[in-house]
Amino acid sequence: MKTAIVNLGRIVSGDWRAPWVEGDAILMNNGKILQVGTVSDADLAQCDVVIDADRATAIPGLIDSQVHNTFGDYTPRQKTVGFLESYVHGGVTTAISASEVHVPGRPKDPAGVKALAVAAMKCFEHYRPGGMRVWAGAVILEPGLVERDFEEIAAQGVWLAKAGFGGVKTPYDYAPMIAWAKKHGMTTLVHTGGSSIPGSSGIWADHLIAMQADVSFHTNGGPVAMPDADYPRLVQESSMALQVCTAGNLRTTLLLGHLIREAGQFDRFLIATDTPTGSGIMPLGMMYTISHLASLGNMPPEMAIAAATGNNARVYRRNSGFLQAGKDADVVLIDACVGGSKNDALSALENGDIAAVAAVITDGVPRFVGRSRNTPAPMKSIRIAQNRVPQDFGGSAH
Repeated sequence: MKTAIVNLGRIVSGDWRAPWVEGDAILMNNGKILQVGTVSDADLAQCDVVIDADRATAIPGLIDSQVHNTFGDYTPRQKTVGFLESYVHGGVTTAISASEVHVPGRPKDPAGVKALAVAAMKCFEHYRPGGMRVWAGAVILEPGLVERDFEEIAAQGVWLAKAGFGGVKTPYDYAPMIAWAKKHGMTTLVHTGGSSIPGSSGIWADHLIAMQADVSFHTNGGPVAMPDADYPRLVQESSMALQVCTAGNLRTTLLLGHLIREAGQFDRFLIATDTPTGSGIMPLGMMYTISHLASLGNMPPEMAIAAATGNNARVYRRNSGFLQAGKDADVVLIDACVGGSKNDALSALENGDIAAVAAVITDGVPRFVGRSRNTPAPMKSIRIAQNRVPQDFGGSAH
């Protein structure tokens, strides 16, 4: 499908170093972005779908880099069907597994955790709930795993490994497994803070620095935060990406946002939700954390958006997260909400409001245009201006 968006007010790139793209249009074809900024009349004439943005703001699709999916669009943790599709209506176009730890009766032996990771990864290879791309299958690090196990599952396509829920004696025992996973090309993830499920243990700065995983999950607390003294150590004594989550401690989210900017290492700052968990299902979780950082943390909204898009894409080595030619065609249109005190999306976020999600395009295909079912209506009238395919892209019924 060839799709274009025209009449944009602002284009946020997803790259915090160069956050703006000049122009007012985006062209997509065959699941990739072709052009950002200008689109010719000849290209528009050849499009299957043209969306008139009415001066709304375009951002890359949000990447929730900590989702506890199981199988299909269902979570037994909250007994909810369709939660991933609902997250699309919160602007999330990519979800990354934080391990399938909530699968009922999940195995804990080496053969079982390998099989679980491979099965989850394979089940989501072509299944896109609501149009979202789910990168599933994070192997849970358990005692008994050896280097050959990581080589084996990496060869089958598993590229995520998660520490923090295994039956190790101390968190330091994860260090050799993390090293093996990294050696075989995996992105390694580690629980941070107090324990969140029975049988797991708290993980603090000393453990994290010894492990040197790629990503410290919910560094702000998931849900229990580390002591404040640990945060400067993680910023200064490690190179890990430091992820903050909606289902965590807001005060330490703001603290870490300040510390990472002060250190000039904003590439390491990631936003996710850490859901579904005991905190529930949070379709607007990414948007809320962006708003919290922009309104309470004095973080420019375009930087907060980059932490939820381009920064995640860089750390996880995905081809999404940026509005650039050649990247995956995942685009979200946002605006100020009807009834609010601001007139554009970024000003609304700085004011502490959520942004209205007015359209979501994934893989170059509009999933809905006009209004999300999870946010108030946008102030602007985003609409389909041209449509040559037999499909209604409204999709906003409650």
